[in-house]
Amino acid sequence: MTEHAMPDVAPNTADLFEIIQTTRSMRRLKPDPVPNELIRKILEAGVCAPSGGNMQRWRFLVIRDPKIKQTVGAYYKRAWDEQVAPRYRSGEPAPGMSRERFLRLLDAAEYLAAHIHEAPVWIVPCLEGGTPTRTSGSSIYPAVQNMLLAARALGLGATLTTLYLQFEKEVESALGLPPGFHSYALLPIGYPMGRFGPVRRVALSDIVYDDRWGQLTKICSDPEHPCDGLRSYRFVIPRRTVLSRTILASSSARPRV
Repeated sequence: MTEHAMPDVAPNTADLFEIIQTTRSMRRLKPDPVPNELIRKILEAGVCAPSGGNMQRWRFLVIRDPKIKQTVGAYYKRAWDEQVAPRYRSGEPAPGMSRERFLRLLDAAEYLAAHIHEAPVWIVPCLEGGTPTRTSGSSIYPAVQNMLLAARALGLGATLTTLYLQFEKEVESALGLPPGFHSYALLPIGYPMGRFGPVRRVALSDIVYDDRWGQLTKICSDPEHPCDGLRSYRFVIPRRTVLSRTILASSSARPRV
């Protein structure tokens, strides 16, 4: 390959970037059931992600049991009402977002807090190990992002939330996690009530530096090399552990007494 040669481009490159750019947090979900086939595709996308040393110490808890969802959902709603909602509603909007749009976002988050138990399927990504850290998170959050993108590609809404961790011990007990495992997120999944649309983010020129902190990037300044110059490579399915060893159905995850 010469210095300026393009690598082989996957035939669905445009679709990939459209999915990335339209994977929004979908917090209003229909209670309609989601077929196992689609959940399996989401999970398969998850286990294609990298993990430290390829150790794959992850487990994925698939929750459909209404009692478990109601129990965890009550802790989620309590965390929202008592701690998170007051802080957000009294604070400033997210960067680049008007107050009106920010309030709409909070309304959607409040809807999720009140109805999260109605989402037909939850996926709870877990990891074996000690106290969760940035290092351990690097071995599970890539899988989470893969699952969010897969859900979007399948027309399913989802969002990553960690709000329930305000009551971590109580929730993980309700989920029946054994000693040595911790949950890292909760992904409610279902058919969205609304429509998918483009995500809104601050400009790259505001957040990207060249070589050292604070030095403005030249990536966006050259009209011949705009910021959309990402490249895609051929996808080869890596060897991974069998799904049946890492996916746990809610029927086998009884709350601890």
